[in-house]
Amino acid sequence: MSSPIFVVQEHHASRLHYDFRLEIGGALKSWAIPKGPSMNPAEKRLAVMVDDHPLDYGSFEGVIPEGRYGAGAVVVWDTGTFELLEGTDTFAGLTQGSLKFSLNGKRLKGAFALVKLHGPRATGKEWLLMKKLDEDADPQFVLESALTPAKRRQLKETIPPCDTS
Repeated sequence: MSSPIFVVQEHHASRLHYDFRLEIGGALKSWAIPKGPSMNPAEKRLAVMVDDHPLDYGSFEGVIPEGRYGAGAVVVWDTGTFELLEGTDTFAGLTQGSLKFSLNGKRLKGAFALVKLHGPRATGKEWLLMKKLDEDADPQFVLESALTPAKRRQLKETIPPCDTS
């Protein structure tokens, strides 16, 4: 049995954010992270749970046309596999509001946690993504865009004609 995947997609929609996705239950459980993930344990990142996506969406790169939900450029920022650090039931972790896992990606490595926020103003969709202090932690981490000029040109070349009807 292969390890489940994770993917982070840099999404240049009306506001730049990063979509963090974990393969759970045959789908990609997804969180929008406005400031992007961090390898610095001192930085806690707001992660807003959004709709699940199909597994094949994890490799999507392209431009969502104007007028459609999520319009803008999408590029894969990081991808790899993950494993749970505590327990074996991801659904219980999601229900209880605490999921601890290790990522094995190109940019994101080591122990992380997603913890659901509670309180009078919480809607039930707000989580925090946190890097745990381990040998992979990087207090000097700087988030760098994957949407380079070359990638931008490549996306424009691969954009299929849009149905305007």
